[in-house]
Amino acid sequence: MKKLILLSIGALLLYSCKQEKKEEIAQQPIKIDQYSIEQFMNNENAFTNGFSNDKSKVLMTSNRSGIYNMYTVSAKGGEFIPVTKSDSASIFGISYFPEDDRILFRMDGNGDEIFKIFVKDSSGIKRLTPEKNVRALFRGWSKDGKSFFYGSNERNPKFMDHYEMNINTFTSKLIYKNEDGMQFGGMSEDRKYIALTKPINTNDNDLFLMNTNTKEQIKINENISGNSPQDFSSDGKSLYYTTDDSAEFSYLMKYNLEDGTKEKVVEKDWDISTFYFTRNGKYQIMLTNEDAKTVMDVKEVATGKTVDFPSIENQQINRASFSRDETMAILSVGGSNTPTNSYAYDLTSKEYFKLTDVLNKDINADHLVTSEVVRFKSFDGLEVPAIYYKPKQANADNKVPALVWVHGGPGGQSRQGFNSTIQYLVNHGYAILAVNNRGSSGYGKTFFKMDDQNHGDKDLKDCVAGKDWLAKQDIIDANKIGIIGGSYGGYMTMAALTYTPEEFKVGVNIFGVTNWLRTLKSIPPWWESFKDALYTEMGNPNTADSVRLRQISPLFHTEKVTKPLIVLQGAQDPRVLKVESDEIVAGVKKNGVPVEYVLFEDEGHGFVKKENQIEAYGRVLKFLDKYLKGKGSEIINDGKTETKKVDSES
Repeated sequence: MKKLILLSIGALLLYSCKQEKKEEIAQQPIKIDQYSIEQFMNNENAFTNGFSNDKSKVLMTSNRSGIYNMYTVSAKGGEFIPVTKSDSASIFGISYFPEDDRILFRMDGNGDEIFKIFVKDSSGIKRLTPEKNVRALFRGWSKDGKSFFYGSNERNPKFMDHYEMNINTFTSKLIYKNEDGMQFGGMSEDRKYIALTKPINTNDNDLFLMNTNTKEQIKINENISGNSPQDFSSDGKSLYYTTDDSAEFSYLMKYNLEDGTKEKVVEKDWDISTFYFTRNGKYQIMLTNEDAKTVMDVKEVATGKTVDFPSIENQQINRASFSRDETMAILSVGGSNTPTNSYAYDLTSKEYFKLTDVLNKDINADHLVTSEVVRFKSFDGLEVPAIYYKPKQANADNKVPALVWVHGGPGGQSRQGFNSTIQYLVNHGYAILAVNNRGSSGYGKTFFKMDDQNHGDKDLKDCVAGKDWLAKQDIIDANKIGIIGGSYGGYMTMAALTYTPEEFKVGVNIFGVTNWLRTLKSIPPWWESFKDALYTEMGNPNTADSVRLRQISPLFHTEKVTKPLIVLQGAQDPRVLKVESDEIVAGVKKNGVPVEYVLFEDEGHGFVKKENQIEAYGRVLKFLDKYLKGKGSEIINDGKTETKKVDSES
């Protein structure tokens, strides 16, 4: 018996030693290569715009030339063949024509978001929508392929009307005149019904069905709720829509057009974000936002059977778009540690072909980081979700600085997808916690509404709680945590530096709002239908709400900023005007605080040109290395403004 006990003790000791050895190995920093900003920005961003009419080719949009242009590639993979060669304004593909090789595409004025629709054929390029100050957006092909639909504000800058354009004559006709600030949500194939929504606030809206013959509008929802039209059935008898009526998450409903009856189709524990049918109704596609990740479910309508797609490189398939005859699909495949690639898939033969290979060949995929979902308690006990990226070279003996990353919005969501900028910063030794603070979408409508008219307060406290969570992690240098964000996230960065000036060591403001009074008064005219809803959430700058909006605007409190700041801005930005960044930089400079300002004359709300991305995020890393990591070897021209100019055309 004593011998057995001794043997058991020995076995336990041996097991314990092995476990300690495993933990010791696991805690060892991993040696990885560090890649330049040029190498990371040379990850190609390429996405598909559909099959050609004979399915032999796929139309692609890619930034491989430095800006976005169109290309074609064989449906079995191979070399990209350029379709356009713009060296100034980016070009985004829309679609091949249904019965020939003509191509539709769109282009704006270097980020001003005033898009025009063009056609390219063998004779050249022709603009189909008005040239100046008119925004036009493609809304789909007719089932017979003889026309396409688009929205345009040419009649009234504030409202997007609904048009149909004949592709033989390129003449258009007005189908729906939008005079009530409605938002278009789809049209039945026989053009008899149009689904419309009227925003109440940024979560809730009323859903209407309009008869195009009688102009009668029927309100479908009974209660105040978030409603989103999804698709009409192929037989034209039903409208499918999602709603969160009496629920936290959006579920799928079916509305019978003939008698007005409704039935619940599918409900999940997460938001059903998208539902639609393929052209002839053979398949239905449903996308769900599950903990910041897209989950796709495709079913054969006739049998109800789930379509099983192949397992490709052990990565998730998160999107599928089908050919017009429904025999082939383009699959989007990727994850948080690898950029999304596209594959052509034959549903009959089960063969698939890789169309893109977007990861820069210089980068070892094993050196990229897989994100993980974490949750932490905020100041009031609320559980806040976040996406966490840990540098592979970090451990308890090699602590790293960190950044709280704040998404745009308000109401956006940081998701489990690939982000070259995040991977670049993590590769260079910065942990990142992408906080989905209260007010973020994807976690139920109660969570979404928690920041209404409370911006810069409790949502900011969530970000501070995220910083506190980071500080407790054994791989993080608790004294070196900064904050970074774009758009609304840029506002949160400035709010953090202004209202909690000792919490974060540095701030990175990427085209962030700093004066809510001005921003809410100067929103683009085509947002008119959404303006009242935005005012309901944020406050109306033309009422007594202006007092609170001034209080939460960092521009009026710049004397409180004491930490180093870098600001990045596009001069053509129609959402956050250049003056926002101009003035915040000037205000903070008066404090003697190190400030860097990077301005791009040829960018809008987001930087799309590679040379500008390289300049922008390369400068961010140098700034962080000096003021957060503390290398002290870089010279940043403190207090100076550098403007990067590139020749541009509309």
